[in-house]
Order: sequence, then structure tokens, then C-alpha cells
Amino acid sequence: MDRRTMLASGLAATGAAAALATPAGKAMAAVPKGFPKGFRWGTASAAHQVEGNNTLSDLWLVEQVKPTMFMEPSGDANNSFELWPRDLDLVKQMGLDTYRFSIEWARIEPRPGVFSIAMLDHYARMIEGCHERGLTPMVTFNHFTLPRWFAAQGGWTQQDAADLFARYCDKAARRLAAGMGYATTLNEPNMIHLVDKGLPPQMAGMVKAMNQAAGAACGAANFKNGMLPEHDDIPLLETNMLAAHKAGRAAIKAVRGDLPVGVSLTMSDDQAVGENSQRDAIRKQFYGAWLELAKQDDFIGVQNYARAIWNAQGQVQPPADTPRNQMGTEIYPASLAGAVRYAHEATGRPVMVTEHGIGIEDDAVRAKFIPEALAGLQQAIADGVPVLGYVHWTLADNFEWVFGFKHKYGLCSVDRATFARTPKPSAAVLGAIAKRNAV
Repeated sequence: MDRRTMLASGLAATGAAAALATPAGKAMAAVPKGFPKGFRWGTASAAHQVEGNNTLSDLWLVEQVKPTMFMEPSGDANNSFELWPRDLDLVKQMGLDTYRFSIEWARIEPRPGVFSIAMLDHYARMIEGCHERGLTPMVTFNHFTLPRWFAAQGGWTQQDAADLFARYCDKAARRLAAGMGYATTLNEPNMIHLVDKGLPPQMAGMVKAMNQAAGAACGAANFKNGMLPEHDDIPLLETNMLAAHKAGRAAIKAVRGDLPVGVSLTMSDDQAVGENSQRDAIRKQFYGAWLELAKQDDFIGVQNYARAIWNAQGQVQPPADTPRNQMGTEIYPASLAGAVRYAHEATGRPVMVTEHGIGIEDDAVRAKFIPEALAGLQQAIADGVPVLGYVHWTLADNFEWVFGFKHKYGLCSVDRATFARTPKPSAAVLGAIAKRNAV
């Protein structure tokens, strides 16, 4: 199951779909004229999804073994390890000013305690390339993938996981932090709850079997991949990842205290219907500990793709004729503003939209979706919610984890044989909004 499906699905469908007829909340006021001065406009990628040949990572291995939950291996991906200058040129040509990307822990620390100067230099060149084009680098230290050696030792379940992550953050920050505009430690660490709740029992068993196969392939008895959790590991995973964010943030801040650091959470626009709605309990389970810890951060990163409506029995599914994306979930542009409002309300922190987008073949749907969602975000800002910027997922169609290259989130298409990138009409739509700083 894909992380975006988890956001919208959760438990099995229950309750009256008629509850969807009227969106929760008050009617939206007239949309204000623009976004604040200095608002960041960007697009995002993640190393494993675009670089290609990330052979020392945990997910590269689990893509190859049998059984695996991945439809196909990542392979060359978008060949962005070589073609990153072209990617940066595209961001600039769109009229955006920010590029969010991740540095790959498995490349930087290929063996325990062994750090690659060449790989640190590679990411330093990417950061320099951003500045040469007038782009602000927004850097994620860990976007799901783990070094294979770290996964072989138990991944995030191992006792010293937070210390090992902090050591990596320290080494990476010493070489790279000076050029960063913003940093996030972990990408969607709260996804473990969404995956755990959304996976059918037979697929949950496949996660364990996949880990065992990967462990057998590398001679490890306790292999744990960094993306798909085993049910019994959830409490320990959350404890250790909370500690890792805290330790990683401290390590980065020790190198450069003025660098804004946060964590990016996957957040649906959770809405309550009827009496005894499960909404608040779900929020506590999915986000609670992370939102509490984020109160100590410089900003809270929000990654939104859907809304979820909860009644007393569980999640209410939309009517069968509701417009859907490639994941089969509801297309609901207003979800972005709803998630952002709650993130700020719960933490008191300014919000950075670190991901938002739609998986769809028909780019005309994306081109319509973007301004509709941004109109709601513009209104939230006018209502007093401090939002620092908007980063769209994603720059170009890429490897979408277990679904391979099937699902299309990109502002650009990619020729799988030549790696040629071609901007879609939606890229011009977002670029025009960014240039006038208003919907």
C-alpha cells in the first residue's frame, strides 16, 4: 500500500457516505489577494525515487528479493544522480524559488562509521547548484531509505538508532548545512501508524516475509526496512524515531544554530461527523506525539494528499461517483488548508507545506487542482495561520515506492528510455501563481 492511500483509507469503509455532501466547517470567505512577501514556492523530490542505483540502501534490497511488496525495482529511476543540474534548471524555468530534496544516508555512510567524502561533495555541488540558480535548498536528512547495514541491525528498532542517526546528521551538517535554507530530519515518520492501520492482514504478513528474505540475502537475522513496518514493532519504532528526530535536530543545530529545522508529517484533513466521532482519537494516534515534539522545532512540515472523515464506527468512504485519483482516493483540494490549520493549532509553529500534490494521469486535473488547493491555503494565511511556503510533490514523475513507476505525480513527464524531462501544463499553472505570489 502506498503512503498516500494510507492517508485516505485507514480502516474499512463504514458509515453513511451522505455525510460527504457538505464539507465540515464554515463556508469559505472571499479569497484574499495574495501570499505574504518572502513566501517560498518550490517543488520536491526524494533521493531514492529519482537518483537511481541506490544499491547500498535497504529498499534497493527489498525491491529485489522474493517475496517483495514492490511492483518493480527502482533501477535507474530518473537518473537524477547524474542529471540533477537538469532538474534544477527545470525548477528555475518554472519560476519557482525553492527545491526540496533529500541526501541519501546509504551513500554518505555506506558502512558503519565510514563516511564518503565523494558523496558529501556530490550533495554540496547540488546545494551550490541551487544557489547558482537562485533556488533555496530545502534538505531532508532521511526520506525513508536506510543504509543496508543499519537495516540489517534492526533499523529503527535497534537500541542505539537515535545515536547513529545523530552521528550521521552531524557529519552531513558539517559539510552541507552552511548552504541549506531549511532542513528536515525525517520524512513522514508518523507514516508507520497509517501503514499499520491500512494494511490488510495478508499484506501485513508480507512485510515480515519480505524483511526475512532481505535478511537472508545479506546474512542478517533482524533486518527491518525503513518504510514498511511490522505491526509488533510500532511502539518501539515510534519511540526511537522520536528520539532520532530530537537527537538529529540537536546535531544539526550544534553545527549551525540559525538553520531552520523541523520534521515533515503526513497529515490528512481529518473531519468529524456525528456523535462520538473517532476523529480526535485518530489524530492523537497518528500525530499526537510528533506534534508535541514539533513544538520545539522552528517549523512544522505538512504533507497532505487527502481528507478523512470519521464517525463513531470509523472512516466514512466517499460515494462511488466521487472523482478519484490514481490511488482510488477522493480528489478534495480543500484538504490542504484543513491540514495546515490543524498543524498550526496543535503546535503553535509556523507551517511549511513540504509536500502536496495529486497522482493522476490526466494533467488537466492537476492543473485545476493546484489553484483550488492554493486558494484555500491563501485563505488560511489571511485568517492568521503562519505559512512559510508551498512545495509541490513532485518535480517529475518518478519511482513511487511499492507502485513503481505507474503513478504520476510529476509537474514534468520523464521518458523512461532517455530520461528526457518534459514540463506538463500544470507546471506553468504553478509557476504563474508563484510569479504573481497569488492565486
